[in-house]
Amino acid sequence: MSTARDVLVSECVDGVVTITIDRPDARNALRHQTMSELAAAIEVADADDRVRCIVLAGNARAFAAGADITEMLALDGPALERHPRTIAWQRIWRAGCPMIAAVEGVAFGGGNELVLSCDIAVAGAAARFGQPEITLGWMPGAGGTQRLARSAGKSMTMQLVLTGDPIDAATALRAGIVSEVVPAGSALARATEIAQRIASHPREATRLARGAVLDAYHTTLGDGLLAEHTSFRDLASSEERNARMRAFLDRNRATS
Repeated sequence: MSTARDVLVSECVDGVVTITIDRPDARNALRHQTMSELAAAIEVADADDRVRCIVLAGNARAFAAGADITEMLALDGPALERHPRTIAWQRIWRAGCPMIAAVEGVAFGGGNELVLSCDIAVAGAAARFGQPEITLGWMPGAGGTQRLARSAGKSMTMQLVLTGDPIDAATALRAGIVSEVVPAGSALARATEIAQRIASHPREATRLARGAVLDAYHTTLGDGLLAEHTSFRDLASSEERNARMRAFLDRNRATS
């Protein structure tokens, strides 16, 4: 286990790296340093050929309680435009590796936006999700209106963004923000189980399949279908695909 000041990064085990936000005294608030360390850790894992899936986690009290308000108060609009914090979000979004959020406790503001930046999210039963920025005279700025609307739809997104009120894990499941709700305290174990299942598949195929699904959110149906077929076609030349198909056929012949 290597330790950064705000983030813990596990060794790669069975193709999975776990990145844990570790600011328990601040409910894992995402200060500028935290965001930079998260972005760096994700980039390193993403570039490692051994890594097939990344799990993001917090602790029992908080996945992440949002931005550090003291730091954000010091930034005006021009300062935010090219601030390392803004760039850190962009670095996170460029990752090609599948990412799973294991959510216990609160995921508010930037914490919820980090969940939405992941491909899959598993929530402990006591988890809560929200975008409380409006209560401070602000609004979400890292996907809390755009990604949330694509997952939860207009009405739920408007309610979360315009009231600032949180929702519980069961509501987040119905809204499509998370894919599963598990007993409190077991989100990381379940997220790791899913990550290991993903990691058992070929790296190239999982990345191309992930990218094709994401295309559905920012392109037309026609363009998305074309991109999907292009990746589908490219994988037809994959040695690993062909080896797995041959192995499948050999198993079937052996049992027939």
